Amino acid sequence: MTATDSLSTWLRVRGETDWRQAPALRVLPTSDGFRAWCEGPVRQRDPVRAERLFAAYTLARTDAARRAPLDFALLASWQREVLGGADVPFRAADAYGKAGRERYGLTSRTQADFAACLREATDPGLPLAARAARVYLDVAFFHPFTDANARAALLTLVHVLAREDIVLPEVGPLQTTRYADDAAGAADLATLIGVLNRRRC
Repeated sequence: MTATDSLSTWLRVRGETDWRQAPALRVLPTSDGFRAWCEGPVRQRDPVRAERLFAAYTLARTDAARRAPLDFALLASWQREVLGGADVPFRAADAYGKAGRERYGLTSRTQADFAACLREATDPGLPLAARAARVYLDVAFFHPFTDANARAALLTLVHVLAREDIVLPEVGPLQTTRYADDAAGAADLATLIGVLNRRRC
């Protein structure tokens, strides 16, 4: 039996979630949680992975500072750093996650829909925490790459925050399993970004 299309589920949940309730974020002096995460647990597990991830993060922050348009090409440039220079086209077939329990369908509209979602991430019409949370989930459930989509999602989240000079002091709490049909969890991710924004580390 073919698994339900979790991407279609996510797009429905995305449209039904009241993102306007997300907390406001403030620019606060704080340590760089992404850097600490790379230099700590990621490096302990795999030094090469940590170096590549931090190189991608540096590029994402540079792109935020120059206000680069957020699109697939930009994400792919970070992903090449993550994967050590490998070619990173948009996936050419359905993708699977969570040991095959989630399927992310591919149609003639998938790339265009993903592009539209990425453009919304820099539209100031919604609170920044909501836009960062939503684009994180967009990358997770569109699953545009054949590998390392979780890292791509986190890089996109920190890029969107960095465009407005927000740096989180921790990113570890963001590293939890997310499900396409979890509307409450989607809204809670925006709330969590607000909580992390106010922590001092």
